[in-house]
Amino acid sequence: MKLWLKILLAIVVVNLLGGVGALFTIEAIPEWYARLERPPGVPPNWVFGPVWTTLYTLMAVAFALVWHKGQPTPAKKSALIWFTIQMVFNVAWTPIFFGAHQLLLALMVIVLLIVAIVITICHFARAYSPATWLLAPYLVWVIYATYLNAGFWWLNR
Repeated sequence: MKLWLKILLAIVVVNLLGGVGALFTIEAIPEWYARLERPPGVPPNWVFGPVWTTLYTLMAVAFALVWHKGQPTPAKKSALIWFTIQMVFNVAWTPIFFGAHQLLLALMVIVLLIVAIVITICHFARAYSPATWLLAPYLVWVIYATYLNAGFWWLNR
């Protein structure tokens, strides 16, 4: 399969997976989330959609580059497995935070997500290092999101 097709497929799949969270946020934002006390530095709600779409697209391109890189190797296989693991934590966070309103459990999941992203980055570095840099903004944003999650939990426990 050609690289551009892998990139396109990965962008569609990763953004669809990321979009699953919208099912939980649509009702929660005007009802539950709007009533929460906010930690300093919470951006306006409209920021999250464009930021996550951009991050999911960068993640997908990184995934496609590693997927496209040469023959299957243990480094490539572990990189793709870790990408999948971190994606599971990513997708799980939204229904826990917005759907179940479990701020502490969501905080635990997002901390595990950070660990999984760091491990994914390390594996991407071994499999195809240019793809690593496409995950850096994602890591930074998730660290920021962890601060927000912790703040929401602390202020609303």
